[in-house]
Amino acid sequence: MRKLLYIAIAVLLLGACKAGKRYQGANVLVPGQFKTGLTDAELMPSDTVNTDSIPKIGNANILWWESFDDPVLIDLIQKALLYNRNALIATERIMQARYALKIQNANFLPMIGAEASAERGNFLFNQIGQVNELFIAGSGLYWELDFWGRIRNLSDAARFNLLSSEYGLQSIQISLISDVASTYFNLLQAREEYEIAERNLALRDSMHQIIQLRFDKGIVPQTDVDQSQILKAIAAGSVPRFQRKTVQLENSLSFLVGMNPMHIATGKSLTEQKVGIELTGFSPSDLLSNRPDIIAAEYSLMAQNSQVGVAKANRLPTISLNATLGIISNNISDLSLKNPLWNLGGQLAGPLFFWGQLRRQVDIEQSKEYQALFSYENTVLNAFREVGDLKIEISTLMEEINIAKERKASALNAQFLSGERYSQGITSYLEFLESQRQAFDAELELVQLQQQLLSAYARMYRATGGGPVVQ
Repeated sequence: MRKLLYIAIAVLLLGACKAGKRYQGANVLVPGQFKTGLTDAELMPSDTVNTDSIPKIGNANILWWESFDDPVLIDLIQKALLYNRNALIATERIMQARYALKIQNANFLPMIGAEASAERGNFLFNQIGQVNELFIAGSGLYWELDFWGRIRNLSDAARFNLLSSEYGLQSIQISLISDVASTYFNLLQAREEYEIAERNLALRDSMHQIIQLRFDKGIVPQTDVDQSQILKAIAAGSVPRFQRKTVQLENSLSFLVGMNPMHIATGKSLTEQKVGIELTGFSPSDLLSNRPDIIAAEYSLMAQNSQVGVAKANRLPTISLNATLGIISNNISDLSLKNPLWNLGGQLAGPLFFWGQLRRQVDIEQSKEYQALFSYENTVLNAFREVGDLKIEISTLMEEINIAKERKASALNAQFLSGERYSQGITSYLEFLESQRQAFDAELELVQLQQQLLSAYARMYRATGGGPVVQ
């Protein structure tokens, strides 16, 4: 009785052992705030944060795009979330990870199989010469006792990979929403540029006809006709360029929503899009909780930490139980429960001389863990950079847009006045041409800046993990 007690205590102690170390988080140097100025004077000091103490929220606002209140954009993003192939692939990866977790968890349970055999020969029952028959039917059991945590580590790795896949899907969805919105805003820009180019071409064609009539009457020299023809050709050349850009953006947007290339209608113009979006109370440390790609990268690191434990457990002996239960007979008609067959046993098997292969496998898994750690740190650093870049981009674009609006108004007014002065013979045609060029450039610049601001908001949604961008 005492021996059985000692054996039970030994089994419990061995069962508490687990090869490898528990994941204890990664130490990350987090800045006090995002850098948006030309110097570091305004920055708060950085702190070292252990990620084990940071909750993994990943609470993305998937309905963020509705803040733009553009029904066409809303419809495109909804289609993209349903039909984009990268999103569908990520969904299947989650299913694959779930199946892998179920497979690993099944290893905690005994494996039971069934077998039936029939034999006939002159070498049965250790007898030679006499022909005998042997019939067996039964089931076998094999159960590996997870003393060193090999199976637990495999299960943990599968669970962490599943979580990484789930946050990976969320990251793809956020990026997809951002890409669709940015491409849509680029399409709005291209169509407005096309309209500006057509208006400019019509204006220059009309002006060329007027100058041609004035030349025919001997009022203006040939150089004015030639210059007006050159400007008309330049304006005509910009029309197919913007037409090409529009079609290519439609094709890109069709691809993002999982459709063949098609014409895409647009809703509100760039100036009608709502841009009342701002970051409120959002700090760099919030990225560690909110960005799904950061969370996915850490779960990948945790999975690799478990794989190190698996490699270490493989260097230790495995202990298993096996059993057989069935029936046996040398006559098939007597094969029944009256002739039972059973056995029960245990097995201890372990590596002896593998010439360092198992140790090197541990080294390989530890190297992979370092790689996963560096990949995680790189993801975090990139997140800090992206948000800082976008904060300064949004603030400076707002300033540029205000300046561009003033420039456009002044340029259009100057174009009108120069045209009047030229018609009255007060100024030269060169002055009028320059005013036309400046007006055309001012209109295009304002459209480009408006698109850049909207696209920056879309990228900020992705950079912050989809959560803190609010209306």
